[in-house]
Amino acid sequence: MSKPADIRCISSALHFLPVHTRMPLKFGPETVTYVTCARARVRVADASGRTAEGWGETPLSVTWVWPSALPYEERHTALKDFTLMLARAWTEFAASGHPIELGHDFQKHALPQLLAEANAARAGREPMPWLAALVCCSVLDLAVHDAYGNLHGRRVYELYGSEWMSRSLADFLSPVGTDVSFAGKFPSDFFVSPAPQRLRAWHLVGGLDPLDESELKGTEPKDGYPVLLADWIRRDGLKCLKIKLRGNDTAWDFARTVKIGAIAVAHGVEWLTADFNCTVMEPAYVNEILDRLRDEHPRLYGMLLYVEQPFPYELEKHRIDVRSVAARKPLFLDESAHDWEHVRLGRELGWTGVALKTCKTQTGALLSACWAKAHGMTLMVQDLTNPMLAQIPHCLLAAHTGTIQGVETNAMQFYPEASTAEAQVHPGLYARRDGCVDLGTLRGAGFGYRVEEIRRELPAAAGEFGK
Repeated sequence: MSKPADIRCISSALHFLPVHTRMPLKFGPETVTYVTCARARVRVADASGRTAEGWGETPLSVTWVWPSALPYEERHTALKDFTLMLARAWTEFAASGHPIELGHDFQKHALPQLLAEANAARAGREPMPWLAALVCCSVLDLAVHDAYGNLHGRRVYELYGSEWMSRSLADFLSPVGTDVSFAGKFPSDFFVSPAPQRLRAWHLVGGLDPLDESELKGTEPKDGYPVLLADWIRRDGLKCLKIKLRGNDTAWDFARTVKIGAIAVAHGVEWLTADFNCTVMEPAYVNEILDRLRDEHPRLYGMLLYVEQPFPYELEKHRIDVRSVAARKPLFLDESAHDWEHVRLGRELGWTGVALKTCKTQTGALLSACWAKAHGMTLMVQDLTNPMLAQIPHCLLAAHTGTIQGVETNAMQFYPEASTAEAQVHPGLYARRDGCVDLGTLRGAGFGYRVEEIRRELPAAAGEFGK
């Protein structure tokens, strides 16, 4: 049954904002030096004709969503073209409802067909993956959620309950076993209340980041921002470090972990996590490193809070039993956690946690969070190096869903100047102080962007659709 609050998307505009890294960021076998952020503005209307605008943004992180030997620019262009295709499709999507209902239905019915059409047009070239399609879709999905909040003059996280939604979680999710039921449940039932205003910030130690002076090459930027790990820790008061590893070089991965761990201990860091870049094919690889760390460096082993996605993206293709890893440390799905159904498969294979990302859509992140929490899985919110507006829903998701520890946030490492305009309004979200980010400046309706106060000149729209 519909509700008076229901909306439909009536128009959209899409902007592409180029961002260059100050230092290279390694993703698997590739190195990133620039990224395009897609920013969408959508207008929604309710049945009475009232309208409101909302904004969404996400980096089109080519190397993360589409690992491939194809040239970077070919994939980059394909992502931008597909996002434009989706901007038009959202305005032509005839359904109305709550943003979660719209987002779910669009992803189930429209998005697969649109991806099939886009891949058919590539004339035999390597197809765009589903993860890439989700990231392109997320910028519109986020904007619809924001617009819904703006239309009703409420913060969007206040609008995920029975008063606003016609369908309960039972209409979207299927439980495992008889002790879990989603009947009569809504996303708000799984939120942390009250949501924290400050979150511990995880710093990414990339595979190319110099750790000490012996690793400097002389080409590092001299722009006033730290370069060496110890300087970052001191400046930002960091307590949590995420270590990017190779996943195909045991000796390097172990030595890198130990060296970073020693720096961490010397400077008062409390927690570490290891990201093996989805390149590991056998649990024994991770187990060997963990066991050696436990035996030779027990303090560092104790500081290791969890392990992130060592194994390939394609969970259905690579059904690896990971219970031996999870028995040692909590094991979190990231790239494989496309939606709650993949989370369910991961749980069957032995994964114990889920790393959520708003870049897989706000709708999908919330549904995955609800399914995972109902089945006793732990949550984390991981970064896609989110600058500008993309940082805001990212941090709000971590605050409201509840994580194992804070939120990963590293845009201030790799392109700190990209968010200068947003930082004037929300300084605590774009600089880490005492090891935390501060959400206290978010207020007003929707995601609380306060976009009318942010003095950013956008490039001309790459496409405008609808009324």
